[in-house]
Amino acid sequence: MANQLDVKKQIDVVFSIANTLRGTYQPDKYRDVILPMIILRRIECALADTRDIVYEAYEANHDIAEVILQRKSGYPFYNTSKWTLAKLLGDAPQLPINLTTYIDAFSPNIKQIFSDLEFDKEIKKMHKGAKLTGVVRKFSELDLDPAHVNNVAMGYMFEEVIRRFSENAEAGDHYTPREVVQLITRLVLTEGCDDLKEPGKVIKVGDFACGTGGMLSCAKEQLNEMCPESDVYLYGQEIIPDTHAICLADMLIKGQRAENIRLADTIKEDCFPEDKMRLVLMNPPFGLAWGGKDAAEGREKSVLEEASKLDSRFPAGLPAKSDMQLLFMQHAIYKLAEKNGRACIISNGSPLFSGGTSSGESQTRRWLLENDYIEAIVGLPGELFYNTGISIYVWVLSKNKTPKRRGKVQLIDATAEWMPMRRSLGNKRKQISPDQIDEIVDIYMSFEEGKLCHILPNEEFLYKEYTVKQPLQRSYQITYERIDALVEGKFKDDFHNPAKLEELLLIDEEDMTSRQRRELVMLQKAEPVFEQMIQLLRDNLMDTPTQDYKGFEKKIKNLLSDLPDYKEKETASQRKSVIDKVVDAMSYMDKTAPLRYKRDGLIEYDDATKDIELVKLSEDVDDYFEREVWPYVPDAKWFDEEDEKRVKTGAEIPFTRYFYKYEAPEASDKLLAEFNKLENQIQEQLKGLAGR
Repeated sequence: MANQLDVKKQIDVVFSIANTLRGTYQPDKYRDVILPMIILRRIECALADTRDIVYEAYEANHDIAEVILQRKSGYPFYNTSKWTLAKLLGDAPQLPINLTTYIDAFSPNIKQIFSDLEFDKEIKKMHKGAKLTGVVRKFSELDLDPAHVNNVAMGYMFEEVIRRFSENAEAGDHYTPREVVQLITRLVLTEGCDDLKEPGKVIKVGDFACGTGGMLSCAKEQLNEMCPESDVYLYGQEIIPDTHAICLADMLIKGQRAENIRLADTIKEDCFPEDKMRLVLMNPPFGLAWGGKDAAEGREKSVLEEASKLDSRFPAGLPAKSDMQLLFMQHAIYKLAEKNGRACIISNGSPLFSGGTSSGESQTRRWLLENDYIEAIVGLPGELFYNTGISIYVWVLSKNKTPKRRGKVQLIDATAEWMPMRRSLGNKRKQISPDQIDEIVDIYMSFEEGKLCHILPNEEFLYKEYTVKQPLQRSYQITYERIDALVEGKFKDDFHNPAKLEELLLIDEEDMTSRQRRELVMLQKAEPVFEQMIQLLRDNLMDTPTQDYKGFEKKIKNLLSDLPDYKEKETASQRKSVIDKVVDAMSYMDKTAPLRYKRDGLIEYDDATKDIELVKLSEDVDDYFEREVWPYVPDAKWFDEEDEKRVKTGAEIPFTRYFYKYEAPEASDKLLAEFNKLENQIQEQLKGLAGR
C-alpha cells in the first residue's frame, strides 16, 4: 500500500496531464477536467474486480433491482456498461459519445456527481480542442486502485490538485492539511469515548464544512481501528460543487450513504434535522460574510429566520455579519448528542476576542463558557495552511466533560510544535510531525499545568463592563475656540444639519414626499436661527472663566432669550435643551470647581468623563478599582448599568496573554555599539567602491 503521505508519482502524472490542456483551457480551469477525471478513474479502479459480474447480471435482466447490483459490485454504486477508459480508446471516433454513455451507465448517485460538475460540457470542449483522447489515455494508465492508494493518500492528492489550481482562492477556502486533520481527530477521540467500543455501537460523525471529506475519512479510519465492532455513519455538508463531488465519491467508496453527503450551505439549512452527532469535526471558512452586501444570496434572510426560532441553531445570538465562524460553532453544538457529543472546530484568532461586550461574538463565548462546552483550546503555528499564513486554533468542545475538566478550560500553546517542509506548498511552509502530534495529545490528556499548558476556571474569561465617571466639576467661559468647536461639532447637526438640508435641496419639488417638504421647511427655518445664535456668542466673549454654573446658565439663557423659535411649535423643553448644550459646550473640566449635586442631594457625575472598565466576574469590583483605577483617578466612581435592554456581561479568551513572556530590550549602549559598527562597515564598503 502506498504511504499515506507519498502520492508524488500520481500527482506528477496528474499535473503532466493538466499541462496538455493548455490552449483549450486556461490554467485556472484545468480543475474542471482534472477533478472529474480523477473521480472517474478512482471509481473505475474500485469497481475493476466486479465490473464483469455486474455487466453480465444487467445484460441478463435490465430490470434487475439496484440493491442486487450494489451487492454484486461490493459498493453502494455500480456501472452496467462494457466500457472502461482503456476500452474507450479502441473506438476513437466515437470517444465523446461512448464516454458519455459510460458515465450514464453508472448508478444514479455517481451520475449525479458528474451532473453537478457539468462534465458533459468538458467532454465536448476537450473533443473540440483535440484533447480528449490524450486525457482519457493517460488517466486509463493511472493507478488509483484503493488496494494500492488508500483514502488518506487520495485525500492528499485531491488537496494538492485543488491547491495548485486555486492559488487565488477566496479567504476561507483553507483546505485542512492532513496532519492537522489527524491531530484534531486524535484530540476528539482521546477522551470521553469509551462507550464507542461497545459492539454494534452506532456512531454518527458530522462535518458541516466537509470540503473533500478528509476529516470524515480520518475519523472513520481511527474509529475502525479503535472500535472495529461499531457502525460508523458519516454526515457532511459542503457548499462548493467540485469538493462536494470529491467527498461524495470518497464516501461512496467507503460504503457510506450518498444521501448523507449534501451539497448545501450549512448556514442556510440543516440537511439532517433529525440526526444528532456523536462527533463533529469541522474547519469552517474564516472571515466570510453571513450578511450584508458580501453575503451569498439568501444567506442573511435564512440566518435571521433561524435566529428567530424557539429551537434555533444559533441560540447564543448572531456575530458580526462579516464572519460566520461562530455560527458554525453554534451549529456544531446544536448537532451534538446531548449526553456525550464531542467536537473539534478549527478557527482563526477572531472568535477568541473580537467584538464588544454586548456583541454577538462576546455573547457566544459567554454562552459556551456558561454552559461549560469548552474543554480545551489549542494554539497552532501559522503557515500550516495552503492558502493562508495565519495562526489557527483548535477548539475542543464537549457535552460530556470528565469530572476533572468540569468548570475549566485548558489552554495549550503548541505554536512552536512544527518542523519546516522540504518544499513549500503555497503558503504552507510548516508541518506537524507525528511525534509532535503525540506530544500535543499527551499535554491534552495529562491535564496538568505547565509551560505550554494553563488550566483556568470558566469565570476567568467572563467579565462585566462597568461605566466609570468623575464628579461634575466645571468652569465656564465663552471663547472663540469653544464657539468654533460648537459650530463644527455634533450639536450643529442636531440643531440644524446642513448636510441634510443640502441633500433635500437637490430633490426636485415635484419628486418630494410630504415628509421631505416638512423637513426642508424646518431646516430652512433653523439655519438663520443657528447663525444668529453663533453671532450672539461671538459678541459676548468672556475674558475670564467662572465656576458659577447657575450664574453662567442664567447668562446664556438671557443671551438667547430673544432668539426666534428654530422649530415650528418649539416647546420649552426643546429651548431648554439648546441652552443646556450651549452651556456644556462653553465649559471645561476644572478639579478646583465645586461639586455639583442633584435634587436628591447625591453628587452629579460628568458624562464627558465617561470611561469603561472590564472586570472579571471572578474578581470583586472594588478590589479591581483599588488596584487599577483609584490610584490614578481617586474620585472616579463605577456604575453598573446592566439591565434587560443593556447587556454588560461578556466574555473573551485572550489566549496569547497567558503565554506571553517578557523579554527585556537590548541595552542602549550595546545597540549604539552595533549601530556604529554597522555604520563603519558601510563606510569602508563605500570607500572600496570609490577606489575602484
